[in-house]
Amino acid sequence: MASQTLSHVQYRYREQALIATLQNLIRQPSITPDDAGCSELVAEYLNQMGFTTQIFTLNGVTNLIAQKGHHRPTLAFLGHTDVVPPGNPETWLFPPFSATLNNGFIYGRGSVDMKSGIACMLNALTLYYADPESDHNASIMFLLTSDEEGPADYGTRSIVDYLKQSHIPVDACLVGEPTARRNGGDTVKIGRRGALSGTINIHGVSGHVAYPHQIDNPLHTAAAVIKSLTQLNWDEGSADFPGTSLQVTHIDSGSFTDNISPSDCRIEFNIRYSHLWCEQSLNEFICQAISSVCNQFEIHWQRPCESYFSSPETKTTKLLSIIEQAVIKKTGRYPTLSTSGGTSDGRFMASICNDVYELGVPNQRIHQVDERVAIEELVVMRDIYLETLKGFFNHPATEAF
Repeated sequence: MASQTLSHVQYRYREQALIATLQNLIRQPSITPDDAGCSELVAEYLNQMGFTTQIFTLNGVTNLIAQKGHHRPTLAFLGHTDVVPPGNPETWLFPPFSATLNNGFIYGRGSVDMKSGIACMLNALTLYYADPESDHNASIMFLLTSDEEGPADYGTRSIVDYLKQSHIPVDACLVGEPTARRNGGDTVKIGRRGALSGTINIHGVSGHVAYPHQIDNPLHTAAAVIKSLTQLNWDEGSADFPGTSLQVTHIDSGSFTDNISPSDCRIEFNIRYSHLWCEQSLNEFICQAISSVCNQFEIHWQRPCESYFSSPETKTTKLLSIIEQAVIKKTGRYPTLSTSGGTSDGRFMASICNDVYELGVPNQRIHQVDERVAIEELVVMRDIYLETLKGFFNHPATEAF
């Protein structure tokens, strides 16, 4: 029997449940890496839907792995419960963890990044399982960590390691990060540039500037090194992926005296790179450039974040086209496919899954004072997620591949 149109009362109840879920999550002050009970709260919702849930803690990081159903393909929802610090609460219109509802917005740290995504997917799942036409044996996973805003050493990386070791397949992954620029659904991330920070140490001989033959000024060498780095020919990217770029972010030669040259100089830089590079190839390329102008140097790398790209040529499911159709149906607009912005935990999932896409609410107010999300944007995103679930599962399983 076909599903009937929802009554006004049912519609109001759906929105109230969505709002309440988000408010409950925001009220947990989960400043990274503290989960503050968010995973337990989410597990309660999922357990009521028949999910098997597992919460494990590693070095102060809380991770949640939940799974239901066995009809492949398997679709995973990925998110994070941690938030950045709110700063001085006195600068906020409302207390940052009060989840205040005001003038059509829900205020609070994490309301956008990214407890909105978690609440929308939970509510979408509730509605999906309430529909008798849905596949109740659909293979769905819900993956959360409290270590996305921080170093990300023990979060999604550890979840992926567990899935690998347990031989648990993931065919497609939807990341609930806030990706929209202006309106929900206007942007789908199909990849992210990688990031890598480097430190170059150059040693010289300090001395009085009046006797240049007695000194070896490392700043002069550093200038040549910086010139060589900023003149490197990087890839220009493509229609789907921005090119690689390097920016020098800091130069330090110690304490300053106007008539003495320094003995050492430190150069800090950051690379944002396309899927055509990896950490090893970048290391070799940079070292070759430095060696062309400097014989002796030390280089150290920090905070490596691999790039990922869900290329149309390598995708194994129809998730992207299903997302696009869901966005068109619920907004009347075709989404932009993008790889812009910083890194995300999608990079970890890409090591076990070809199809990783990010879709969420507008991101203009992430990490800001008075972070807030419009209720109408929550409803739109919830409906897009629900339509995506229906499109992915409500047909013979082979059609999703």
